[in-house]
Amino acid sequence: MSDYSSSRTPVSAVAALPATVYLIAIGAFALGMASYVTAGLMPMIAGAFSVSLAMAAQLVTAFTLAYGLGSPLAVALLPARAQRSGLLTALAMFVPANGASALAPGFSSLLAWRAIAGIGAGVYLALGIAAAAGVSAPRQRGKAIALIMGGMAGGTVLGVPLSLLLAQQLGWTAALWLVAILGGLALAGLLWQLPALPAAPAISLRRKLALLADGQVLAILLVSLLAAIASLGMYTFIAPLLAWSAQGAAMSVTPFLWAWGVGGIVGSVLVGPWADKVAAPKLTCVILLLLALALCALPLAARWSAWLMLAPIALWGAAGWALQVPQNQQLLAVRARQGDGNLAIALNESALYLGSAIGAAMGAVLLLLNWPMWLLAAGAAAVAAAALLLQLPVARRS
Repeated sequence: MSDYSSSRTPVSAVAALPATVYLIAIGAFALGMASYVTAGLMPMIAGAFSVSLAMAAQLVTAFTLAYGLGSPLAVALLPARAQRSGLLTALAMFVPANGASALAPGFSSLLAWRAIAGIGAGVYLALGIAAAAGVSAPRQRGKAIALIMGGMAGGTVLGVPLSLLLAQQLGWTAALWLVAILGGLALAGLLWQLPALPAAPAISLRRKLALLADGQVLAILLVSLLAAIASLGMYTFIAPLLAWSAQGAAMSVTPFLWAWGVGGIVGSVLVGPWADKVAAPKLTCVILLLLALALCALPLAARWSAWLMLAPIALWGAAGWALQVPQNQQLLAVRARQGDGNLAIALNESALYLGSAIGAAMGAVLLLLNWPMWLLAAGAAAVAAAALLLQLPVARRS
């Protein structure tokens, strides 16, 4: 077992995070916007291209599938000495793909450009997390990863409503241009500021694929998958849960979505200092416990008052987003000797998207079977508890 608490430096020796980390976080903010911006633009896009809402929804599917499936393959094929150029190339793919999405002459080309943007986003985030950790002092690597994940959360929570407001004033293409502009700013800054990154060891594709046989990696990925099923899968059903709650049927879901998102930003920020003080496997256990408790509290609060749900929803968002900081730390530590931590991170991102899809599908089945809504939240809590049980032996060994 790797020592997640090793390589510590005295507090007095710790400097501020490099500017490079903040630039990578700006790019992550643009990624967070791009991931779900078309979901809010669906009615506008459907009208513009004369397609159904169901067809317009496939834009999100194209982005996320390309992100989750294409990025690990691209990272696996990346040459060992191309970490810096790979990061910049991924962002250089992401930025024009969003601009081309705004200029797409037809729906098919728009679909294709969203998939290309998804591949660039997935590769950029995997390499960006590894780069941020690489340019930071050992004691600040958790804080650096937390900042990147906070940028991603901020893009989803703040950027998406901002882009929708812009789209209402200037049309749906303006939202995509905003994503492209933010990504372009990050790209310009990184071209200027990003230092040469240490070359990863030269590893054959066969050896990279052997990563899937690493029991520690598989255990970490399974925990991420289960947590995503519980957290991101349940996120799909906030609206029906609100409608089921006491006095919630006539209420807007917007404050509750904001509570989840703001909680996610706060969790991503607050977990940084703890990630540099507490062993990553143990911190994962604490976060999973909080996630399970928050999901358990949801139906209890809902039966009393819809407004009481705000607290567990905020805690749920905080835990769900914070979890990936120690998870990525563990993957980088476990694969440090092999030098393929960026590939492990890309696989972790794939596990998150797969878990989101599985959780949404499982919840939909329960609703089709007319099972009570409280059972949906209880089931999500049970999945989070299963992830905690899986993680406990790892925490004990650490």
